[in-house]
Amino acid sequence: MKNVLLFDSDCPLCTFQSRLLSWLDWFHVVEMVPLKDERSAALAPDITREDLLEAIHCITPAGTIHRGARAIRFLGVRIPLLVPTGLFLWLPGVIQIAEIVYRFVSKHRLFFSRIFGCKGACTILPERRAE
Repeated sequence: MKNVLLFDSDCPLCTFQSRLLSWLDWFHVVEMVPLKDERSAALAPDITREDLLEAIHCITPAGTIHRGARAIRFLGVRIPLLVPTGLFLWLPGVIQIAEIVYRFVSKHRLFFSRIFGCKGACTILPERRAE
C-alpha cells in the first residue's frame, strides 16, 4: 500500500499542488485521492469534513496521519526533488513557522488560486496517470 494524500479537488491551489506532487513523485510513493472520492471517507473516518477541507492529509500505510505542513515535510523526504524542502522542515522550529504559513495560505487559498492562476496552471499541468 502507498501513502495516500487527501486533497480538496474543488480548490484550484490544492489541485495544482497535488498534480505537481504527482509529477515529482518518480517512485510512486503517494496516491492522490480527492475528497470527492468515496474512498476518502473510508481512509480517514475519524477526520471531520471541515478538517479535511482545511488542510491536505497524508495517510501512511501504517495508518499514521500527517496534516498540512507536516504532510509536506513527510512527503518531502520521500520524493527526490523535494528532499531539500523536507530536510529544511525538520530543522528545529521551522515546522512551527511552516504550520502558521500553511494555515494562512489554506485560509486564503481561493485568493491565492486567483493570484497565481492555478486554474490555468492545472490545464497546463495535466493529471499524471499511474503507469
